[in-house]
Amino acid sequence: MDKIKKAIYEGSLTLSGIEIPAYVLEDGTRILSQRGLQKSIGLSRSAGKAGARRIAIFLTGMLDKGIEINDLNTRVDNPTIFKPLRGSLAHGYEATILADLCDAIFEANKQGKLLKQQKHVAEKCEMLMRAFAKVGIIALVDEATGYQEVRDRLALQKILDKYLREDFAKWAKTFPDEFYQGLFRLKEWQYNPLSVKRPGIVAYWTKDLIYKRLAPGVLTELQKRNPPVKPGRRKHKLFGLLTDDYGIPALKQLLTNVIFLFDASPNWTFFYRALQRAAPKYGDTIPLGLTEKEDEVENEK
Repeated sequence: MDKIKKAIYEGSLTLSGIEIPAYVLEDGTRILSQRGLQKSIGLSRSAGKAGARRIAIFLTGMLDKGIEINDLNTRVDNPTIFKPLRGSLAHGYEATILADLCDAIFEANKQGKLLKQQKHVAEKCEMLMRAFAKVGIIALVDEATGYQEVRDRLALQKILDKYLREDFAKWAKTFPDEFYQGLFRLKEWQYNPLSVKRPGIVAYWTKDLIYKRLAPGVLTELQKRNPPVKPGRRKHKLFGLLTDDYGIPALKQLLTNVIFLFDASPNWTFFYRALQRAAPKYGDTIPLGLTEKEDEVENEK
């Protein structure tokens, strides 16, 4: 027997005035309660196998009339048993089943294959279909249960885990000379190929042109893990925490693209506008239709 999963978040999902108890299980599965599901489509409520059979009988009747129900009967016959935050074990279904049920019932009604006493079920489904889209039901459950903020943090953490390593790698030259040559040319700064010392402003533009465009949250996390040891100086290079399998290749690809734009640009304004459109900073919007004068003002901020 499979391990019974526990709910870690729960709440009430309200659709067209109908409240449906909703849960997020420990493995991230979004669940609607069985009783709530029955009530939402206008069937009388009962628990456990009796509840599952009530919906299954309705579906069987639709199948006998030639209505396509795909695997709905199998899913209904196998509700998820889980442990709510309070009370005894409960039965429920993955949240997306509600949209599939409504689609099937709506289609049966459209074909005139529902009995008169079943029309109220079709009316309920039509109300629900107006209240949500299938792609949105997961987000609705997350909002109802309070899981939305946790989900966003987990999604960001997955990005950081992919891009960043736990410890600093041994230093290796990562930023090619062409990057600095292009930056200095467009900024009209004097470039000395024999010196590795760069003006402090170069660090600012490196973060703006590269790290802010690498992936959401990466620059913030890099700066957090590698704080300044004194003003303008960090113990390690920021790229020392990037992973070999994902972070470094992504950095090098972005560097290649930026260097290409450097070479193709006659001046800084042209370059920066093109970069903003090709690889906007995360959290920024792509500038649309800015005049050259407006772009110049924006770039000086």
